[in-house]
Amino acid sequence: MEVPVASDGVDLAAYRPRVPLSVPNGKETPVGFNESGYYHCYGDRNSVASHGSDAQTGYKTLDTPPHYDFYANSEAWGRRRRFRPSLYQLYANPGDDSRPPMYEETTGEQMEGGDSSEEDEDRQKDPPPEPTRFGWVQGVMIRCMLNIWGVILYLRLPWITAQAGIGLTWVIILLSSLITGITGLSTSAIATNGKVKGGGTYFLISRSLGPELGGSIGLIFAFANAVAVAMHTVGFAETVTDLMRENGAVMVDRTNDIRIIGIITVTCLLGISMAGMAWESKAQILFFLVIMVSFASYIVGTIIPASPQKQAKGFFSYKADIFAANFVPCWRGPEGSFFGMFSIFFPSATGILAGANISGDLKNPTVAIPRGTLMAIFWTTISYLIISATIGSCVVRDASGMLNDTLSSSSSSENCVGTACQYGWDFSECIKNSTCTYGITELNTIAPIISNFFLCSYSLINFSCFHATITNSPGWRPSFRFYSKWLSLLGAVCCVVIMFLLTWWAALIAFGVVFFLLGYTLYKKPAVNWGSSVQVGAYSIALNQLVGLNNVEDHVKNYRPQCLVLTGPPSSRPALVDLVSCFTKSLSLMICGSVIIASPSPTAVEKVSNDSHVTWLNQRKVKSFYRGVVATELRSGVSMLLQGAGLGRIKPNVLLMGFKKDWCSDTPQAAHNYIGILNDAFDLQYGVCMLRIREGLDISHPSQAHVNPGFDGGPDSINTISAPACIQTSITSSVSIDPAPQPSTVFQKKQGKKTIDIYWLSDDGGLTLLLPYLLTRRKRWARCKVRVFVGGDTDKKEEQKEEVLALIKKFRLGFHDVEVLPDIYQNPQPGNVHQFENMVGRFRLDTNPKLDSDSGPPRQQEEPWMITDQDLERNKAKTHRQIRLNEVLQDYSREAALIVITMPVGRRGVCPSTLFLAWLDFLSRDLRPPVLLVRGNQENVLTFYCQ
Repeated sequence: MEVPVASDGVDLAAYRPRVPLSVPNGKETPVGFNESGYYHCYGDRNSVASHGSDAQTGYKTLDTPPHYDFYANSEAWGRRRRFRPSLYQLYANPGDDSRPPMYEETTGEQMEGGDSSEEDEDRQKDPPPEPTRFGWVQGVMIRCMLNIWGVILYLRLPWITAQAGIGLTWVIILLSSLITGITGLSTSAIATNGKVKGGGTYFLISRSLGPELGGSIGLIFAFANAVAVAMHTVGFAETVTDLMRENGAVMVDRTNDIRIIGIITVTCLLGISMAGMAWESKAQILFFLVIMVSFASYIVGTIIPASPQKQAKGFFSYKADIFAANFVPCWRGPEGSFFGMFSIFFPSATGILAGANISGDLKNPTVAIPRGTLMAIFWTTISYLIISATIGSCVVRDASGMLNDTLSSSSSSENCVGTACQYGWDFSECIKNSTCTYGITELNTIAPIISNFFLCSYSLINFSCFHATITNSPGWRPSFRFYSKWLSLLGAVCCVVIMFLLTWWAALIAFGVVFFLLGYTLYKKPAVNWGSSVQVGAYSIALNQLVGLNNVEDHVKNYRPQCLVLTGPPSSRPALVDLVSCFTKSLSLMICGSVIIASPSPTAVEKVSNDSHVTWLNQRKVKSFYRGVVATELRSGVSMLLQGAGLGRIKPNVLLMGFKKDWCSDTPQAAHNYIGILNDAFDLQYGVCMLRIREGLDISHPSQAHVNPGFDGGPDSINTISAPACIQTSITSSVSIDPAPQPSTVFQKKQGKKTIDIYWLSDDGGLTLLLPYLLTRRKRWARCKVRVFVGGDTDKKEEQKEEVLALIKKFRLGFHDVEVLPDIYQNPQPGNVHQFENMVGRFRLDTNPKLDSDSGPPRQQEEPWMITDQDLERNKAKTHRQIRLNEVLQDYSREAALIVITMPVGRRGVCPSTLFLAWLDFLSRDLRPPVLLVRGNQENVLTFYCQ
């Protein structure tokens, strides 16, 4: 039926899709769903007519407008999820059953029979309760500020100001804020590059740099936070204990009082956390208000005139002289240095990830994390600068706390030491004896270790941002734009440098833990894929190196056998995979190729590109690629692989295949196509190798009788795949490839003190010698002795041996055993000749003189595999040569580990394909060792020159 063309009289607006474009929160409008309406706008396979009484138009289509469901991983409660139609459904024949799946159930309590109680229906209609979600102020800013303000502020900042002076304290504060600020920018960029879920720092780093570094730094960050909690708890307990002692309240003694108060504090905090995020958030607000009150109390206290009791403890309100004296450093003790003070202060700046750590509990993490984190850094930096300046303006460095240490009229002011002398106080004695108890705090030795672990975390966060940006991945699209990859790199480098400047041994411990955890995670290889920047970086490096090879010219010194191995599913021919892997592993390219004989369809494409093939190779530790194609005929599919496999200069130059041992029982056309694959490879300047083992290569399960027989299968092996390799299966077959089984083959075992026998009978450029040499570089072949056999004359045997030895020595292959075989030119035994004639008998062309004389040539054109008497006569010498060679192999190489022999070449148009295949068969028949027939492309792959 012809579809009318749109005209001016057609109202296109009447046929626009009636499905909402996109809903930001993934929820639909509460309008009832109409299935017929859905298929009206999405297209219905059963009708091209419009919905209702609409006129028939040419605008009916399965194409759908954009919708949230098409891109979301999660599902909304109470409705079914939409799916976009597949590409195949869009272009398939309308008569096919190609209507796209309309919806998928998201409610988990649907009964299979469709019957459900009213209670079940009501329960399905009610969505699960939403967890508590927080905005950027309560969820991030307040949380970060509370984590930044802590024990360092109350117990360490005055002491750091006394040591470093106001000026250097500001430098320490600003340097810390610079590091945390850069890290905050990097965190904001990472957090806004997609939807952030729970997991905090681990989630951000693992989704950016991968699970290996994410897991390592996540554990370190968790440990650092745990130790930081302990430090803050102990600081709080010490302060409470001191206040209790000042008021005469003592439980046991100072040490045990600290422990008791610390345990009570941690227990209370644990109870708040276990109560849920809502209670924890309320507690955060309470603590924030308490700190605000303490800040206000502190500022008011600095303004109120100092009483004698405060002056005795060194507090004199705002004095310019005190500010000037305290502006410069006054280092004391072995820890007195800039970086020593920095290591003590930096833990106070390490709370910037508190908001990111609850990313899963935020209403909008992509907005809340950047805004809350940066605002927290800004306000806490301001507060630290103000407090250090005010305390440095009001408090002298040393005070005894004793009211009678005033400067009396009888004492000489010249002997008074310290700034307090100008205000009538003499703390000279405690200053000289280093016994001043005010102006105090003890150095917490755990702070440098905490600093190193946090710096390590921040370094990796900054590097994550830099690495994700430098890889130029299209998937790196953070909505937060105020970051710089170079600033992130600077932050990462500064963190590492400061780590070693603070405490080098703590830095080594931190990096040691990171590398240990990284190695463990790499060893375990978690089965996750998050699209990390490490994957992007690996791709970028590989791509740049491949493009760079375009500027590198080929040279015989750099020749590597880059192998296209026709294996079909690699698990079906493990022996072929193992042998090739022996001389390509960590050296050159290996591609396992497969051909599905079928018309292109989603089923065929899925079958040929199934990930189980690569999984099997990885489990077997074979460093190989897998490439599958769909073709209507085997030879054309292999031709696709020969011409299309590889990339740039990383492309195959050697074709490896299995021997077609069932060629006699198979159709002549199959044998002809098999030899045609060889000819195609030669035409494309490939070297060709053919492996034959007595047991056969194909180990596919014989129960799959519905699968077409493979080339090397024979009547007992009715599975897929061309001997070389190509899977030959119908589209309706269900070839199941289990990646788990790993059968062992002879090429996985140590070969011991056997021999590798090379029959270098024709010069093919040296590939016949190079492949065995590469094998001997592997441990399992290293003990094998290589023997090289060449043809020669009886009277010149020694001369020819020395000649070949000298040539091999120039190649530096390490082969020293050469034997000349003059008997290969003798006539074969008549019985073997008779067997050969019987082998090719079914392919002989009937030349009965009674038949019409002109009936022969047309039949030979239609059946080019047929052998005439003229073909046998023209190729008689080569035929006898292959028969005789088999006799020689039986005599010399029965106990070899591997036989490598130069493959003969049949001239096109002169040697029929079945005759050539008979040569290969008879040459390698009845041999216990595996036989590898090799023929290079007649270009040098070996050289004895150094340039």
